[in-house]
Amino acid sequence: MAGSTRPIDARGWIFEVEDLTATDETWLPIAGLTTFNHNPAENEETAETTAFESDGYYEEDVMQRGASLSIEGQYRIDKGTGEQDPGQAYIDTEWGPRVGIESRNPIRWRHKSQSKWVVWDATVTPGEQGGGTNEKTTWSATIRRSGAPSTAEVSG
Repeated sequence: MAGSTRPIDARGWIFEVEDLTATDETWLPIAGLTTFNHNPAENEETAETTAFESDGYYEEDVMQRGASLSIEGQYRIDKGTGEQDPGQAYIDTEWGPRVGIESRNPIRWRHKSQSKWVVWDATVTPGEQGGGTNEKTTWSATIRRSGAPSTAEVSG
């Protein structure tokens, strides 16, 4: 059926980080985002398998899969309390400083039109913050998947 599919709006994507300091399962939405980039080939590694019998054509096998997610936007605070957005604050103050076996944290994301979350166990690199005289302060983070992705049903 021609014309029955339509592109989706980028602003419909939802990103959440799991708060591992909470007693119950708690997912914190990450507010203030204005752009994202999902790279499904980040950290991919291949092994060349070209041999004489390849007749001059290159051959390879994928040996490792990876992925990354870059999220960027505006540093957000609560006007009343001055506290940073909980999702951004968790990434900046709880997850970002961790190293070694403690450096992983779950994150999930989906488009509002989708019924399943993409769930990653991941590491994070907090991004730069800045801005000019007539600009809002920026905020960003780069998240790299660690291990295989999974999915979860959207509930509630």
